[in-house]
Order: sequence, then structure tokens, then C-alpha cells
Amino acid sequence: MSSDAALQEGEAGKQAAVAALRAALMAGDVVPGQRLVEAELAETFGVTRASVRAALIDLTAEGLVERIPNRGARVRVVSVAEAVAITECRMVLEGLCAAKAAEKATVDQVEALLEVGEQMRAAVADGEPMKYSALNRELHRMVREIADQPVASGLLERLHGQLVRHQFRLAMRDGRTHVSLPEHLAIVDAIARHDPEAAERAAREHLRSVITALEETE
Repeated sequence: MSSDAALQEGEAGKQAAVAALRAALMAGDVVPGQRLVEAELAETFGVTRASVRAALIDLTAEGLVERIPNRGARVRVVSVAEAVAITECRMVLEGLCAAKAAEKATVDQVEALLEVGEQMRAAVADGEPMKYSALNRELHRMVREIADQPVASGLLERLHGQLVRHQFRLAMRDGRTHVSLPEHLAIVDAIARHDPEAAERAAREHLRSVITALEETE
């Protein structure tokens, strides 16, 4: 009984460390190439070093962390070429989720999407790219949730984590939000009209635009 309890506690510690590290990655609090020191992370997150070590193994499998022989772990650096390849995969999955969302969205869910769209519009008008970036992530999360397609959603969450730094850079580029905003509003509009084909097309066009923007960064 005691060993089972300890095992459960260890698993809880690992999951807490995974969640905290993933949140730090998504928020940009840790950056590509940054070393991840087990002792420091354990103290910061209030878990054991063993829990941190197990979390790093999980995040390595997700492509968010890489192990450097004799040097420990660091946040994985994703090249522009790899970011483009990941976004090509996202294009298919995001299109699927948008189409599913258009089929399934309730009145309340459509209202919530429209509200986020208006907040994004206001963020662009007020010149707040970081706020826009956060709303961008929230909109995509909501579409995945409405789609209720757990396989696609899980894959997208893993892929998205690898692109966070590139997305921050794109959000800060002059004029990028003005290009991105109408693309997102088109997705929202198609879902609100319950038009799966238009929703999928809008999502794919948005990701195609992201690919173009990524290629311009090289």
C-alpha cells in the first residue's frame, strides 16, 4: 500500500512538473537553447528531482526538450525549415478541427468565438501584439475544444508547443497582426455560419499565410 501511494505521488509530481514546464514554454518564460537544470526546476516547481527528470523525458518525446550528452537538457531549438514542416502538418489538422467545429458549435460556443474575435480586433486596433498573440492561441484552443476531435487536438497541442517561439516572433513583426486578423475572423465567421467547407478552407488559408511569413524570416 505504501509503495503504491509513493508511486502515485511520484506520478503526480511528474505531471505537475510537465504542466509547469509546458506552461513556461508556452508563455515564453524559457527560450530555445536555454539549459534546464533539474535542481533549479525542482525547487521552482516544488517537486522532486526525480519528478523533473521524468517530466523532461516526457517533454523530450514531445519534441519540446532535447538531451545533450554530458550537458543535461535544454529547450529544443526548432529551425525555420522545421517550423514550416510542422505548420504544414498543422494546416491539415487545423482544417479538420475547424470543419468539425462548424458542424458542432452551439449558440453559446459561437458567441464565445465571436467575442474572442472582437477582442482580437481591438488588440490590433490598440497596437497590442502580445495580447493579440494570447488571443490567437485562445481562439485556436476553443476551436479544438468545440471540434471535440481528441486525436487531432492532442497532435496539435504537441505541434503547437514546438512553434511558440516562432509565433512570438511573427506576432511582433510589423503589420503581421493586420494580415492575421482577417484570416482568423474568416474562420470564426465560417464556424458561426456552420459551414464546414468554408471553415476548413479558412483555416488552411491562414496556416498557408503563416508558412509564407515563416519563410520570409530566413
